[in-house]
Formats: sequence, C-alpha cells, structure tokens
Amino acid sequence: MSPPDPLSLPSIPRDADGPVFAEPWQAQAFALTVQLHEAGAFSWTEWAQALSEQLSAAGPGDDGSRYYEHWLASLERLVAARRLADPAALLERKRAWADAYRRTPHGRPVAL
Repeated sequence: MSPPDPLSLPSIPRDADGPVFAEPWQAQAFALTVQLHEAGAFSWTEWAQALSEQLSAAGPGDDGSRYYEHWLASLERLVAARRLADPAALLERKRAWADAYRRTPHGRPVAL
C-alpha cells in the first residue's frame, strides 16, 4: 500500500460521530473550497499556499481555534485574486449577512 498523495483533496474531518465542524458555515466553506478547486478555479497547491500564508500571518500565538476563520479568509482572498467574485460584492454580502444575523432570534436560521 502506498502512502497518500500529500496534494490530494482532504476528506471531510470526522470523528466517530461524523463530521467535526463546529458550525454549519465551516462545513460550507470547506465544501465551497473543494467545489471551486474541482471546477478548476485554482489548483490544490495554490489553495494550500494561500491557507499556509494566512495561517503564518496569524502568528505563533494562534491556538488553532480560529482555523476555519483563516480558511474562509484564505478562500475570500483567492476568490478575489482570481476575480471569481467582486470584492465589493463580497463585502456587501458580509454586511447583509451580519445585519440578518443580528435581526434573527436566537435558535432560528439566518435568512438573507
């Protein structure tokens, strides 16, 4: 049996009970990254470099609890660099989501 290819797509993080995303948005960011890669938007090497740069910029004091925030920031930067989405449109979407989140009663799904 040969070792796994280090550049292959990651599998969804799991434990004995299933996927290990703390929040639904983490799973969505993960899935969107894989989907964009599969559509040819960027190579896995390019993605790994973008994420590595983001994690390095966080510094040695980062305890790993913000991993998916770094993941999302890396994805946003790569999407903007590839001109897959307009940075102003991304910012407006973030603002709209934050407004919707603040207006949504606790325990209810956020709807835009």
